[in-house]
Amino acid sequence: MPKTAATAAAPPAAADSNRWKALVFIALAQLMVVLDATIVNIALPSAQTDLGISDGNRQWVITAYALAFGGLLLFGGRIADKWGRKNAFTVGLIGFALASALGGAAGGQAMMLGARALQGAFGALLAPAALSLLAVMFTDAKERAKAFGIYGAIAGGGGAVGLILGGFLTQYLNWRWTFFVNIPFAVVAAAGAWMVIREPAGGRNRAPLDIPGVILSTLGLVALVYGFTRAESAGWSDAVTVVMFIASAALLAAFVFVESQVKSPLLPLRVLLERNRGGVYLSLGLAVIAMFGLFLFLTYYLQVVKGFSPVKTGFAFLPMIAGMITGSTQIGARLMTRVAPRLLMGPGFLVAATGMLLLTQLEVGSSYPLLILPAQLLLGLGMGTAFMPAMSLATHGVDPADAGVASAMVNTSQQVGGAIGTALLNTIAASATTAYLTDHAAGVAAGGPAAKLVRAQAMVEGYSTAIWWAVGILVASATMALTLINTGRPGSAGPVASGGGKAAKDAEVMVPVIAH
Repeated sequence: MPKTAATAAAPPAAADSNRWKALVFIALAQLMVVLDATIVNIALPSAQTDLGISDGNRQWVITAYALAFGGLLLFGGRIADKWGRKNAFTVGLIGFALASALGGAAGGQAMMLGARALQGAFGALLAPAALSLLAVMFTDAKERAKAFGIYGAIAGGGGAVGLILGGFLTQYLNWRWTFFVNIPFAVVAAAGAWMVIREPAGGRNRAPLDIPGVILSTLGLVALVYGFTRAESAGWSDAVTVVMFIASAALLAAFVFVESQVKSPLLPLRVLLERNRGGVYLSLGLAVIAMFGLFLFLTYYLQVVKGFSPVKTGFAFLPMIAGMITGSTQIGARLMTRVAPRLLMGPGFLVAATGMLLLTQLEVGSSYPLLILPAQLLLGLGMGTAFMPAMSLATHGVDPADAGVASAMVNTSQQVGGAIGTALLNTIAASATTAYLTDHAAGVAAGGPAAKLVRAQAMVEGYSTAIWWAVGILVASATMALTLINTGRPGSAGPVASGGGKAAKDAEVMVPVIAH
């Protein structure tokens, strides 16, 4: 097909000359937010001891952040649309830095939990602002592929980097530095962003804020995230867990109804109902369920079963990071303008599932170089290849005034997926471990070498059982990507799916934003 003005590869005339400099600071901010999801986990035992936090309350160091971040994401996305993404981005960075300083200086439990909640709140403003800035600044297909390749690599591999950095800071300095390290990240990113980011004109949403939508979505998402978090510790049949799930379902149903009626909704349903974006949100959320579970199990396996130190454990995740960077920047970014997104996402998730399948063979004496390393490489390559087009596609075809809230939906699907993954897969692993102990611990002397071996075998049995579920989840994610996403490659004339009609209309939403 001959090239037209709409499909030409040249950047638009109005393209911001500073957009690549801006990408550096946007990527730095995204790295800070993603790092924080895992860096504090490594420091938690030391912080708990120093601050006198009880075993029953230590989970709130993680939960306070997750609840604020997950519950306020949609609100943060709409604020970015309303204030301007550059303003929201800068305020989010400054607030995150101040909250991090508060956490690092915490003298007790209350101060720590308050700081974590504040980090989550400012993160909920920062994360959608960062992604939507990319969406509105990079509109040329090839440039967009490169930009989102970098962003996707950070989004996928930053959590593993957090394990390395958290191990170093905790082991060689002090747990407080896992908070203080955010400050230079935030200061550099905020100063750089303020100087170089020039947000395209006409992209703000000046409509009045949908207050009922804000209240219902925030309460509904908080109840959902807390329900899964509580299920992990108290069980699925716990009364509070059940009440949280029921309340979440009722609140989110009411939210959808309100959004369909109000003139200026917080989350326009058109953002969700376009099949390509809906396919991205669903498939990405499912994939994150599998990934979060894997981070948890591999960390415990390496430290508890294999006896790795925190720093050595962090370095053990390097092959996954290398795979993600390669998959995102070398495979995904190079092929994104040549093939349809679903032909990157579906196979990418299947390659990741193959890596996960290798890990179902874990045993107490498994070799790191022969089993864990190749499995991580496959996981990284697959997830990096799939994440890149997913991040880009999630904001294609969106009116610039809705870019912030569409970006927030990407983060919401990841946050909810992470909460589900941690709770669901941890529960499955714990049940399998208990069953193994029941079958094999009889007649073994308590406290002896045989008892320790049985205990280690039981833990590994639990991990491998849960990883089987993760394999199935990744296959389901690939299936959703291949069936729901039907847009063609950037600049193509139509969808991959044949038949025209609805499929053609769905694809037409996606193509013009990249092509013009």
